[in-house]
Amino acid sequence: MPQKIPATVITGFLGSGKTTMIRHLLDNAEGRRIALVINEFGETGVDGDLLKGCCAEDDIIELSNGCICCTVADDFLPTMEKLLARPDKPDHIVIETSGLALPQPLVRAFAWPGISTRVTVDGVVTVVDGKAVAEGRFAEDESAIEAQRQSDDSIDHETPLSELFEDQIACADMIVLNKADLLSGTEAADVARQLAEEARPGARVLVAQKGALPLDVILGIKAAAETDMETRSAPHHDNEEEGHDHDEFESFVLDLPEVPDVAALTQRLASAIEAHDILRLKGFVAVAGKPLRLTVQAAGPRIETYFDRPWGTSPRESKLVVIGEAGLDRTAIEEAIRG
Repeated sequence: MPQKIPATVITGFLGSGKTTMIRHLLDNAEGRRIALVINEFGETGVDGDLLKGCCAEDDIIELSNGCICCTVADDFLPTMEKLLARPDKPDHIVIETSGLALPQPLVRAFAWPGISTRVTVDGVVTVVDGKAVAEGRFAEDESAIEAQRQSDDSIDHETPLSELFEDQIACADMIVLNKADLLSGTEAADVARQLAEEARPGARVLVAQKGALPLDVILGIKAAAETDMETRSAPHHDNEEEGHDHDEFESFVLDLPEVPDVAALTQRLASAIEAHDILRLKGFVAVAGKPLRLTVQAAGPRIETYFDRPWGTSPRESKLVVIGEAGLDRTAIEEAIRG
C-alpha cells in the first residue's frame, strides 16, 4: 500500500490568526511541497491573495462556494480527488477552514471512499485568539448559563459564536493559543488551562505569537483523526449529521477608491467596527502615491495594517470584506468607512 498523504486541518474563529500561521508555515517549508486548500468566507479571495508568493500558485486552491463543512460532497471531495490525481503530488496538504466552519463534518469526509486510501488527517489544529478568550468574548460561564436556563426555559443558553468555538476546541489535536504578546504571563497561563480543560483527551495547548510555531510541531502529529470521530464532538452537537446553519452571519465586500491617509482610514475602520459590532474585516487598499499594496486585518477592535507587496500588473483595487452577525447595516458601515 502506498503511504497516505498527510493533511492538516487548521480551524479557528474569525481573526484568530490562521492565515498568519499558515504563511509562517509556508515561509519555513524547508523544501517540502505543501498544497493549500482555502475555504474563504465572503465574496473575494482575500486569504488566497495573502498567501500567494509563499508557494506555487497551482498549489493554492480556493473554495469560495460556501462553508466547507456544508459543501463536502459538492465541492471539497471533488477538489481533493483532483489534487490527489496530480502526477506531482504534494508532500502535505494544509486545509484552512473559514471561521464559521464545523471541523467535524470535514474530518469525517476523509473516511469516504475515493480518498480514504490516499490521504489521512494528520491533525486538527485550532487557532484561538488568546486576548479575546481572556476578555470572555467567546468563553463559557457554565454556572451563569445554567442559572438562566433554570429561570427561563425559553432562553437560548448558548450563542452561535460560543457553539462554533466549542466545536472547534472539541475536535482539535492541537490548540494554538495565539496573540500571546497581548497577554500577561498569568493571563496566558489561565487561558491555556481553561482550553486544556475544555479540550479532548490528549490535545496539546501551545502558546504562540503571530502563529509562529516550528513546522515540525504543527505538521507530523499523525493523529489519523478520521478514524477517531467519537471523541471529537462538543456536547451540544451529538448528531453532527444534521449539519448546521449560517443564517446568523453575513458578509459583504466594500469597494473603495484610493486612500490618501492610512491613519485616517484606520480611525474610520475603528469607529465603524465599534458602532456596528463588526466581527472581522480584512482586505487590501490602494494608498495614493504608494506602489505597495496595503493589507488590512481587523478582529474586533484590533486593527493591523502593513504594506505587503507591489501591485505590479494587478489592478489597484481597494476591497474590504466585512463580516458580522446577521443584520449588519451595510449602508451605514459603507458611509462610516468611506468618510
